[in-house]
Amino acid sequence: MDCETTDVVICGCGPTGAMLSAYLGQMSIPNIVLEKGAEITTDPRGIALDEDGIRLLQGAGLYPSVYTEIGTCMHKFKFIGGTDLVLDKRAFIEMDYGTTEGSTGHVGFICHKQPALERCLRDTMASSKYCDLRSNSEVISLSEDDQGTICQYRDAKGQERRIRSQFFIGADGKTGFTRKQYLEPRGILMEQAHQSFYEETWVALNWKISLPNEKTHPDFALWRLGYTPEQVYDLFFPLNFRFICNPNRPSVCGRFGLPSDRLWRFEFVVGKGEDGDEMAEPGMIKKVVFPYITHPGRRYGLLQDVQFPEDCIQVLRSRPFRFSARSCNRWSDGRVVLCGDAAHVFPPFGGQGIASGFRDAVSLAWRLAVLCRIQEDKPNFHEQVLKAWYEERKQQLEKSLSSTIENGKFVTESNPFKIWIRNVYLWFVQLVPSWRHELSLGRRKEGLVRYEHLPGMPFMAEHNGGLCLPQVYCRSLQGSDTEVKFTDDIIFGQGKTGMFQLLVYLKTLDEVASAREVVSNIGDLSHGLIRDDETTFLVEDMAAASSKIDQDLFRLASGEEFAQSKLCENRPEPKFYDPFCLRKAFEGRRYTIIRPDRFIFASCNSREELRTIARAAAAHVQGSEAS
Repeated sequence: MDCETTDVVICGCGPTGAMLSAYLGQMSIPNIVLEKGAEITTDPRGIALDEDGIRLLQGAGLYPSVYTEIGTCMHKFKFIGGTDLVLDKRAFIEMDYGTTEGSTGHVGFICHKQPALERCLRDTMASSKYCDLRSNSEVISLSEDDQGTICQYRDAKGQERRIRSQFFIGADGKTGFTRKQYLEPRGILMEQAHQSFYEETWVALNWKISLPNEKTHPDFALWRLGYTPEQVYDLFFPLNFRFICNPNRPSVCGRFGLPSDRLWRFEFVVGKGEDGDEMAEPGMIKKVVFPYITHPGRRYGLLQDVQFPEDCIQVLRSRPFRFSARSCNRWSDGRVVLCGDAAHVFPPFGGQGIASGFRDAVSLAWRLAVLCRIQEDKPNFHEQVLKAWYEERKQQLEKSLSSTIENGKFVTESNPFKIWIRNVYLWFVQLVPSWRHELSLGRRKEGLVRYEHLPGMPFMAEHNGGLCLPQVYCRSLQGSDTEVKFTDDIIFGQGKTGMFQLLVYLKTLDEVASAREVVSNIGDLSHGLIRDDETTFLVEDMAAASSKIDQDLFRLASGEEFAQSKLCENRPEPKFYDPFCLRKAFEGRRYTIIRPDRFIFASCNSREELRTIARAAAAHVQGSEAS
């Protein structure tokens, strides 16, 4: 049997696998993606994506699609208590994710339609000559030797084929081939991932809503009161996501996708002694969910209750799922790697499943690119690089899990005394404006992720390394180009080929000339890891203007400038945006070397230090620091 070759084979083209392929394509790394399904599933699964996820979509070139094809800002998370089945009651706490108070320049969450998200990622893959998606292709065997991996799969025509690659990535989910059939016999197992163990069965329900009107539903009572079809929709399926902290039946619900999609998600816990499959049946859905879309007549001065018309509801999904917080003990073995749901699974309360897979993919992509390009002269260098990768990722995973489980505690608490204590505490906290504001930030109050350094991790903790780089807005100082941009897009701009990038952060234009002298010849010292001609200069002074044509020179932009730009179309204006968060993150340092996954390798403030950290960056990717 003939055996073709490529650098990387990815098993699975869900969001994680597609994101990994897209970023590898940006780095000119040939990759083949084997997807078991013939088409993108039309069943929306994950529906929430946090600001990190939006940022990484932006990095894949998909920001123009975020609010036009993929989703909508989620705005507020409302936590409502009590046992009455009412959605528009007063919340005991609200978390506002429609602001830009995080460190990415984006809103806190969007509610997306996963099929649209996956289609956009696949379109990005299709635009790259380095990405090769093969649908309806099932992996049937995998082996390794000294040169790499050999994958055997059955293609869309039923023929068996083989691919040799340097690395094989399992992005095929928690029940996929890579972990279940290949790595579990080698000792890689899912384990409890957090000290607050959580495992429950929930039913996930997706509805597509059609608008009733006076012609289709002439007997619907609210027409006589002057309500329009859109108003009826808003009454029964209100804006903002709701965490229903009902001790009898904890639930979560809200709209997702674009407003025109009219999609609604409802999830509820399966109680003790109940069967998940039975609870997902239409009869039980009517008992559990329909009371929330049935309003008492007295609300409208009517004698009879008002239910949203059942024939205007199309059921897209009604399935039980076992939610848990688990992570594999190791995420790689030799040249076979797990990422996304294949490596870890989340409870549903924090919208972290897809975002965590994105983080896995982007932080893995540049490491694979390095490993595929260099000639290893150190035994097992790739194993050390991959181990350092998943040890980094596990640190952030633990943080995300903690926030997710904290949200879950709000929803699932059933002890009356603990509920009373919780409500009294939250009532008291919200009496103080500053405390109320901090509470409204939700998980964003935890601030930027900073990794704790362990041997082999590619950053210098003593030079501010391991910190996630904030993103702000900026404008070019080149006369004709006045569009507002995201700083990621200028730092990692199209056409740049250096693996790491150098950002020079200055207060005024007067400092630019001397800074250019400092960064000269950095490319030689880093053995091409960083390129001198790709350095980005960012000036803090928002009033700065220059008559010179310097394509690498930018100034900070204000929130008001962003609000008037095309980048702000279909999303909220950047409320609470901090244009100076880069200065705070750098702590006065001018020169920062940045990894492709948006983490700082090191920052410094002098010519000598810059040369030291440039040499160290090159040493890391060449293996001399991988022990």
